[in-house]
Amino acid sequence: MDRLNKFSDDSNADWRDVQRLLAYTFHDDRLLLRALTHRSFSSDHNERLEFLGDAVLGLAVSTQLVQRWTDMPEGDLSRVRANLVKQASLVEIANRLQLAPYLRLGSGELRSGGRQRPSILADAVEAIIGAIYQDGGFEAACQMVQDLYGDWLTNGKAEAMGKDSKTALQEWLQGRKLPLPVYAVVATHGLAHAQTFEVSCCVDKLDQHSHGTGASRREAEQDAARAMLSQLQQA
Repeated sequence: MDRLNKFSDDSNADWRDVQRLLAYTFHDDRLLLRALTHRSFSSDHNERLEFLGDAVLGLAVSTQLVQRWTDMPEGDLSRVRANLVKQASLVEIANRLQLAPYLRLGSGELRSGGRQRPSILADAVEAIIGAIYQDGGFEAACQMVQDLYGDWLTNGKAEAMGKDSKTALQEWLQGRKLPLPVYAVVATHGLAHAQTFEVSCCVDKLDQHSHGTGASRREAEQDAARAMLSQLQQA
């Protein structure tokens, strides 16, 4: 068990923290270790789990969308699923879970900013889903997908119809004769080739503000718009 305690020589991350963040306890800890191991670190890496997790994620999301949106046409279901399982959404989940410190990367990847590379973060999330599937079966993996995606599966008709969040927010505001939101980059993190953007979204007329993050300014704006739309709908 000691070999699992530290995932990387340059990190104080403890494997138990990952299980706590996921609210899932593995029966076989080696699956979690493998899910967080990049091929640059070891030959026992996460690519096969990522392959499995990609399929499990697609089925789990499809199952929940069909159950929650009983009248939605197949084309709209496909667009929503594609939006939910795309790299940017997986990266957002990885950032929300703060997975980066737990990734096992080779020295070259560490030096080049691999912990913030969107493809590595997204693959790790899929690998974790694959690991949970192997550890606890489809029901456990499906529950994890539901927990990770939360309100994204149910957060309003506009999202359900496959519209992007900026368009949905614009239509919501225009329908109430309110001015359009203002977006601004408030911070950037990481190296130039693997940056994470933080963007604010403001609707001054309503005194509402939200923030979003993403691997590009566009993705961060979409995330901020999604958060703003959720705030406004709840209000």
